[in-house]
Amino acid sequence: MTTLLWFTGLLIAALLIEPLATRLRLPFSAALVIVGFIGSECVVALGFDTGLRWHHFSELILEVLLPVLVFESAFNLRTRDVLKNIIPILYLAIPVMVIATFITGGIIYLGIGSATGFPWVVALLTGALLSATDPVAVVALFKKAGAPHQLHIMLEGESLFNDATAIVLFSLLLALTLMPASEITLSGAILEFLRTFTGGILAGVVIGALGMLLMTAFKSAVPRGIATVAGGIVSFYVAEHVLHVSGVMAVLCSGLMMGEINRRRGDAAFPCTLWEFNAYIANALIFLLLGVTITLDMFSERWLAMLIGIAAVLMARILAVYVLLPAIQPLPGVAPVPLVHRSVMLWGGLRGAVTVALALSLPLELEAWYTVQSIAYGVVLFTLFIQAPTMGLLLKHLGLAGFSERARPA
Repeated sequence: MTTLLWFTGLLIAALLIEPLATRLRLPFSAALVIVGFIGSECVVALGFDTGLRWHHFSELILEVLLPVLVFESAFNLRTRDVLKNIIPILYLAIPVMVIATFITGGIIYLGIGSATGFPWVVALLTGALLSATDPVAVVALFKKAGAPHQLHIMLEGESLFNDATAIVLFSLLLALTLMPASEITLSGAILEFLRTFTGGILAGVVIGALGMLLMTAFKSAVPRGIATVAGGIVSFYVAEHVLHVSGVMAVLCSGLMMGEINRRRGDAAFPCTLWEFNAYIANALIFLLLGVTITLDMFSERWLAMLIGIAAVLMARILAVYVLLPAIQPLPGVAPVPLVHRSVMLWGGLRGAVTVALALSLPLELEAWYTVQSIAYGVVLFTLFIQAPTMGLLLKHLGLAGFSERARPA
């Protein structure tokens, strides 16, 4: 209870300084990190216990916070918009994300240069948790600036699907990392990934269809909102704990399906608001936890690893949007992505809640967990305090601010 009250106080403090963060052009997530860090440092300096225990993080994050974030993103993303850009979205979110994982992990592995202290599989694990993009702050800025709608959909769709892919890949690599080397085979790992991934999709589609039927039985918005909560919980639990496939993929698919039927019904605002509230709380808790768990020793002991991680993420993103994305442009049905849009996608490939959540869920049994977490924190802080605040300047420089308004007929 003391911990809950403490976090509530931190959240209220962050809300109070949100106007200051807005003036400084910092995302609200950055304000949460600052408040979490200062609050925890003050509590510890005064000799009090924060009440946080590391072994609580994994279950809270993987079983509650991440499914909430994925379901909300899927529920509020228009399926029609996704289908119009489905080829580039899935291309970026699955094969390109896997390639980015290997590139990022490879650069970090070579940069750290310690095969015993930081082995190849741990580097891949780091690459996986760093490959999940989170453009929430950028998309909000796009809407204010009137940036092209296609950019919204590309970044949101890519983020939703590659978040799910990254979580599945991270979970698999974590299991391999903690497993004796003799039990690890490449073919077995690939088959397990495909089984978990596709099994989660199938489970989500079936439960999502049942959820859609349940929602059509209700005329008012409140019961439909409760039905969506039940659908999210059931899809994750059945997939993860009964079928032993990806609960996150199940949540994604059921969220897309139930969100679509909700938009087709009248009075659809309440379920959307309900899930926006749920995601707001989940995001707030994750970034407060980031601030609380940051230590100054990270910057004095792991600063080089952080810089290597930032460079690796940027290099992998450059390859993704400038080399791999144009490779599918000749395919039928694929709308061209202009060079200026790809430049925004490069700088807008931010890392946020999912990366932080996965870093917080690292078990202490992983010997290199502190280095992996420090790298993840460094990349996310670069996102919050460098990339996100400068996105508006980039949009103006590229002439994309106010695009939507100029494109509208008089």
